[in-house]
Order: sequence, then C-alpha cells, then structure tokens
Amino acid sequence: MRKIPIYKHPAAGWSALISSARKLMDYQAFLRGSLSVLSSNQPKGGFDCPGCAWPDHKSHKALDVCETGIKVLASEAMSIRTDAKFFARHTVTELQGWTGYELEHSGRLSEPMHYDAAQDRYVPISWENAYVRIAEQLKKLDSPDEAMFYTSGRVTNEPAFMYQLLVRCFGTNNLPDCSNMCHEPTSVMLGKQLGLGKATVILEDFEQAKLIIMFGQNPATNHPRMLEMLAHAHKQGCRILSVNPMREQGLKAFRNPQKPTHLLGNSDDMVDDVIQIQIGGDAALLTGMAKWLTKNGKVNSDFINTHTSGYEALDTWLRQQSWEDVVRGCGISKEEIISIARLVAESPGTICTWGMGITQHVQGDDNVAMITNLLLLMGMIGIDGGGASPVRGHSNVQGDRTMGIHERPSQSLLDSMEKTFNHPMPQEDGFDVINGAKALIEGKIKAFMSMGGNYAVAAPDTSAIQQALTSNQLNVFVATKLNETMLYPGVDNLILPCVSRTERLITTKGEQFATIEDSMCKIVATQGRLNPISKTLKSEAQIVADIATHLFGSESKIPWQAMGADFDVTRDYIAQAIEGFEDFNQRIRAEDRGFYLYHPARHREWHTESGKAQFEVPKYPITYVATQMAERTSKLVADSKHANSLNSDVNDAQSISIDDSQNQAQSSEQAIWQLTSVRSHDQFNTMIFGFQDRYRQTDRRDVLFMHPDEMRRLGWQKGDTVRVLRQDSKGQQRTLGPLILTEMDIAANAVATYYPECNDLIDLDTHAPDSRIPSYKSLTVVLERVSADELVASA
Repeated sequence: MRKIPIYKHPAAGWSALISSARKLMDYQAFLRGSLSVLSSNQPKGGFDCPGCAWPDHKSHKALDVCETGIKVLASEAMSIRTDAKFFARHTVTELQGWTGYELEHSGRLSEPMHYDAAQDRYVPISWENAYVRIAEQLKKLDSPDEAMFYTSGRVTNEPAFMYQLLVRCFGTNNLPDCSNMCHEPTSVMLGKQLGLGKATVILEDFEQAKLIIMFGQNPATNHPRMLEMLAHAHKQGCRILSVNPMREQGLKAFRNPQKPTHLLGNSDDMVDDVIQIQIGGDAALLTGMAKWLTKNGKVNSDFINTHTSGYEALDTWLRQQSWEDVVRGCGISKEEIISIARLVAESPGTICTWGMGITQHVQGDDNVAMITNLLLLMGMIGIDGGGASPVRGHSNVQGDRTMGIHERPSQSLLDSMEKTFNHPMPQEDGFDVINGAKALIEGKIKAFMSMGGNYAVAAPDTSAIQQALTSNQLNVFVATKLNETMLYPGVDNLILPCVSRTERLITTKGEQFATIEDSMCKIVATQGRLNPISKTLKSEAQIVADIATHLFGSESKIPWQAMGADFDVTRDYIAQAIEGFEDFNQRIRAEDRGFYLYHPARHREWHTESGKAQFEVPKYPITYVATQMAERTSKLVADSKHANSLNSDVNDAQSISIDDSQNQAQSSEQAIWQLTSVRSHDQFNTMIFGFQDRYRQTDRRDVLFMHPDEMRRLGWQKGDTVRVLRQDSKGQQRTLGPLILTEMDIAANAVATYYPECNDLIDLDTHAPDSRIPSYKSLTVVLERVSADELVASA
C-alpha cells in the first residue's frame, strides 16, 4: 500500500516549543512550570522528570527536558486547586460525566476528602479521622486478602519500599501495579531467559551500536528524549530500523529544540527504514530472521555453546516453521525478512529496543522471547554496543518492582524482608491487575487502596471495575490529581493528597530527597524545588507511616514514623533488605548522576534455572493473529448465510444465488480487522493533556485510524462514522463508537484507536498466559459503518 506522510515536518523543533509554552499557559502554571523545567533531570538538587523512564546522559545539559515532560510538569505545577470549594460545586454523579481532560484540568488535590453519600459530594476530613477510618475498615476484614493495594510507577523508591512493607505486615501480597499492564512480558521472559527482567544495556551502548532495531515503539510521542540518542547513533553510522504496523511520522526526522541550527531549519535523520508488519506479526518476523540465520550458519556458535541452553529445541522448532507461515504471520515478504536478517548477521553490535507494541498482546511473552532468542543467537548479550533495551513508560515503574512491589515476590525477597524487620511475611502469591479486577467484580475484594494511578481506567473492563468499586467497604486514593477511578465510591471513600515529584519535601528532619530507577538500572536522586501547592499536603512516605501507625499501633517494632520523616533511615533498611543496595546512602551521595545496579547478564553471568542463558520456544503459533482473523471471518460468513437463509424461509423470498453468497463472504472478510490501541501526542498514560495529536494530524479522540487505500477498497472515506464490535472470550459482544474515520499509514487489515477509551472492548480473560498482560495492542474486531439516519436517530 502507499506510503502516506500525514505529518510532513521533522519531529520536535519549533512546534514542540510552541506546544510546551501553550500547555504551561493552559494549566495556568507558566511561572511554577517554568521553574520546574529548569530543575528537571539536573544533578545535585534537581528532580527526575516523571514523564518517562529514559536515562540521563552522563554529560550535563542546562536544559534537559522534552515536550512530554513539560506537559507532565505543567500538570503537577498548576496553581488551581481541587479543594473543598470545588467539590461543594460539583456532585460525584456530575463529575462521572466529565471527560478525562476535564478532570485532569480541574486542579491539584490540596486537602483530604471523604465521600458523603447523603450529599453525593466529597467533603473535607482531617488527616487523623481519615487514618482512623482506614484502620477501622482494614481491621474489620475477615482476611487481609480481602484488601488490594495498587501502585503506579510515579511512586519513588522510598515510599514504594514502605508501602510494600505495610501491605506485607498487614498480611497479603495483593500488590498489583502498572507493570502488570505494560512490561510484564519483559520482566517474566528476560527473567526466565537471562536471569533478570531488566535492560542489559546502558545509555553509552547506543553510542557504540552498529544496528538498532526498534520494535513497537513511538518515541516521538511517548519518550522524546530517546530521539536525541537515536539521532546521535545515526550520525555515528548506526543503522536504525523501526518495526511497527504504523508508520509514525515523528520518527522520520528530528529537530532538537535545544540546537539553534535545528531551529533555523536543520534536522537529523532518524530511521533508515520502517518495517511495516501486520499487527501481532513480531514473533513471525523474528522467527523468519532466526530461521535464515541458523540455516545459513550466521549465528555465534562459540557464545551459544559456552553460555546458552535450549538451542537444539529452538533450532528444531525453527526448522518446522514454513516460510509460508512466516510470511502469513508477519505480512511482509520473505525477501524483506532475509534482508533484515543479513543486517543482523553483519552487525558487530546490535541493540533491540521495544515498547508496549511488543508486550501488550496475548502472545506478548513469545514476542519478548523471540527478541531475546535473536540476541542470544548473535551473542549480543554482555558486549559493548549490543543488548536488550526495553523502554519503560512511567519514571519509576522499574524501581517500584525492585523495591518489592510485586504480587508474586521471590522467596529470597520475602526471606530478606522477614530477616530485616523480624516480622513474618505472607507466602502466598497475591492478585495481579487481572485477578484483582476479577476479585473486585466478584465481591471478593472489600478494600482497595491506590498509591497513584488511575486503576479502573487503565485496566480492561473499565465500566465493570468502576461499578465494583461502589460495593467496597473502603477505597483509598493517594494522589496529586482527581481521576475517574475516584468517582465510584464505596461505603468509605477517601482521597489523600500528596506532594508531587516537583515539590519540596520537608519533614521534621529537614528537607528530603528520594530516588528512582531508570530503564537501564541506574539509581538517581530526585528532589523537587517548588513549594507545595498546599500546606495540608503530606508525602507518600508520611501517609504510609501514619496509616501503619494507626493500623498496627504500639505492637509494631518497625519505626514507621522515623522512616516517613527521614529517608536516610528508609534507605538504610533498603540497603539491608534489597540486593544491590549495600551502602545506599553513601553511594547515592557520592555520584552526581547516581549509580548502576549490578546486572549479571551484562557480565555474562546467568542467574537462571539452568545456570545459562535460555533459549525459549514460543507457545503460540506464529500465524496466531492471522488464524484468529480467518476463524472470525468464517464465523461471520456462516452467520450471515444462516441469517439470510432464515430470512428467506420466513419471507418466502428468492433464494440466495452463488454470486450473492460470494459477495457476502467478500464483504464479511473486509469487515474483519485487527485493532490496536495507541496514545496521542497530548497524553501520558491515562492523563489527557489535550486533543492535539500533532503527528497524526487530528484534534479529537473519538477516531479510528485506517489506511486510505483500505477505505477506498471498502467504498468508505475520511470522515465517515463507524462502529467497532468485538466478540470477547465468553462470546459476549462488546461495542465501541461511533468513531470518525481518520487517515493513517497503517498496515493492511489493521486499524487503531485511542487508549484508554477502547478499554471496554477488552475483557479480563484476553491476556498472555504467563505474564497475564492484557491484549491492548491486538484485538480481532468487526467494523460497521454507521449511516446518517442512525446518527440522527441516536442524537
């Protein structure tokens, strides 16, 4: 199909500067926000930008922030307050009708609030009374496992460590977090294959790489600071490929807004080629590459023989895969696949980097496994300029896991925590996001606490989760901003406002700094510089300490209040309990840019079951998505014929001709599509900053992206209204729309729409088997055009 450049200009540049300034003014945060920008990602007293987890470069820049980061900072720095006066003006029922954009712009939460059912409003409550209510309700539970404690990646290391300690001292491992919905296949498969579920590269490896293959990523929108490193690598002679069903225009060229020559018109080339596979075709593409490399003796035999296990099983499986299935599975030709494999064979240093376009599939575990298999075949783990580089979204989602936020903790972590605090730790696995949502809906969860995040909207089956929350005895939200999950109150519903990343954290022990872990295992300090928006705010660590004090009372020997007031005390406990953090306080102060955690695989040490790096054979057929679409097509055709047959019998109409049947089959086949979710340029996770998706040239969110050649094939056109239908895993039909057709350079048989608006299409049983990640990026759907008469009738 044709290449159609929607956005014809380089990424960033003047448009990024103008957009950033507008967003600061839109949030009425120009002064506070500008001060935050100057402190972002700065060593010695600066804070780590919460906009992404991309690492800081060792070289220091006076201004080190991107457009996405500025939008996040503007959101945190806004001076408008969502306070008692705000809630007095708006009932909760009214607020349920607000959009995510309207809630995001309502202001900063500035005082603790409690839901009053009689008024249908949030009303002020003292911190003390809030803690008393929380402790009373938690103590009433028949079992600690009736409570669930969610965590967002915005939480820094110190409060995250205290939070998981609180939950485990309470007696449960019900600690779902946003990792369950983003990079869980990465954590599971890299842990299984390499011994640790984290990146094996550091930032300097990008300066030495000769080939970078990006899978399922859109850095220009989701982590723009990566573009500078990609541009630098490209100038050094590195070849860069993007594997993505969507040809994202932000990757074409890059104008660094911090370079005067770029603002005058120059730009850096970004990727050499876009490999436009079909949705869900990554494992098939990687299989074809590995098949060619092994058959032609292009693999690193010395590395395989010395450092790996399971090669024979993988090689046998690769030989069994036909080229017909490989091509059918990924949607590009054998010749194209071999040409990419040749580049891999010729490269002395290859980095594979990926985002949620790889992980958020039913076969997401297989996708990560095949990327790792490819790197192992070529011996690209444990060398300079090569390795695995998963790119995390939220700024400390990786650090929270390191701190123990995990529903399936390792025995070594539980043993270490028990030894450090002389307190028994629960041994049974807890609920992840999927099981937790099911337990909520089934009434097995009676208390829910969220440390940041927007759980109901981020998870599949949003409406069902929101309704389930209204039956809870207790819902507690520690947050900086109002969101949709807070608007479905149970018996006791509390909002506890906390200090943001950009604000100063001053306790009885003086000003504190916290730490985060970036995507490449580096621990860095973060210290906000703005005065808090309200004197009523508390730090997340202090809130955890206060809840623990009221919940456990004088019986607890853990110094909760000391940990909440003095982060050095917390870090000393982390140093005892978490491997790799020895001498934590000394090390974090010794280096301006922090320190790296030890990664065994970088040194070719394999902490796996076999003691070696492990090849893994995929569990799903490489034609899984194509087969799903074919089966759905066959059923649609059969249903259509059956319906027409019944209609003919009832009305004694003329029987369907062979030609008519063929036309129906063709029409049905054209109606089956593979849907992926995307985030807009004016969005960060579930936070909606605005409606301008600059690189995709749309200013609304109720859209469905489709290639114009496909529209023409169907007799449709840009601006038509369509409805998306999906049959879920239980055979129930789910519907999204009406949506407006919008042009995008996307693969054949593929369409895209915005997350999180599409989440009700996804049921809680459509997920990967081991990592249990929801399939946000690959759903087999039916499209129906909505007629003008229907639109008028619905209006």
